[in-house]
Amino acid sequence: MKTVLVTGVTGFIGRYVARQFSEAGWSVVGLGTRPPENAPRQDLTDYKQLVLPSPELTGIVRKLQPQVCIHCAGRASVDLSRTDPAADFSASVAVTFNVLDALRLHAPECRLIYLSSAAVYGNPERLPIQETQSFNPISPYGFHKLMSEQLCTEFFKIYNLPTAIARIFSAYGPGLRRQVLWDICQKALTQPALKLLGTGDESRDFIHGRDVAKAIYLLAEKAPCQAEVYNLANGVETTIRELAELVLDKIGQPIPLEFDGSIRVGNPVNWQADINRLSQLGFVPEVPLERGINIYAQWCRAEILGW
Repeated sequence: MKTVLVTGVTGFIGRYVARQFSEAGWSVVGLGTRPPENAPRQDLTDYKQLVLPSPELTGIVRKLQPQVCIHCAGRASVDLSRTDPAADFSASVAVTFNVLDALRLHAPECRLIYLSSAAVYGNPERLPIQETQSFNPISPYGFHKLMSEQLCTEFFKIYNLPTAIARIFSAYGPGLRRQVLWDICQKALTQPALKLLGTGDESRDFIHGRDVAKAIYLLAEKAPCQAEVYNLANGVETTIRELAELVLDKIGQPIPLEFDGSIRVGNPVNWQADINRLSQLGFVPEVPLERGINIYAQWCRAEILGW
């Protein structure tokens, strides 16, 4: 039985990744900051509560000898990265170095898949965004993701540690209690009008957590792992206005939709990914946006209203 080590397994994407590998018959060992009762134990062979970076990681890697490491750990908030860049740096760049160095020393053949972000592109030169476009991060979060990508490249080129980088666009799905989709659902269910920031013309490329995990598993199995980069998205541009209208329809809340016209610092305006590179490995998204939003909206209803 092959073994995968998943950092950040108690996070939103980490849970989907653990389930994907468990269903495929892997032994899944998770690292997370939350107590064991908050870990997805049904999908884990073992769980260790650990705050990275940590000197304990070397002993875990030495004993475990994983074939693959999926590095999901790290903060996922642009706003928090602006107000506390030191904490974001530690949780992103310092943690990534800790993981890479532990693998270099004690499991040098382990394939590391690093979960980066489309935030490294900032406001792109053109749409759809290809992996070869220039970097233009506009938040500490984006800069720190880019630094962590460079560490993955460093450890491959200098130490021959196999690495691959997945730049995730706008992931969503049950379990996500933050970002724009959660904000829309929460307001739609509890307020007389849906009032949102921005103009409504801002756009994102949404991908369900199930498809994210499916793509990560594909990379673990098939990627060359020569520090190459893959966009991870649906390849479809959706405006925030379209998203909000879809949520209102699925929830069944005929309330007014309003935008305040503001521009949020650190957030890009428009995103759409070119996913040809990932598609060449055989990736095909399974969850269409309308179906995914319907599932998410009903989950939000249960979370927020209790029914």
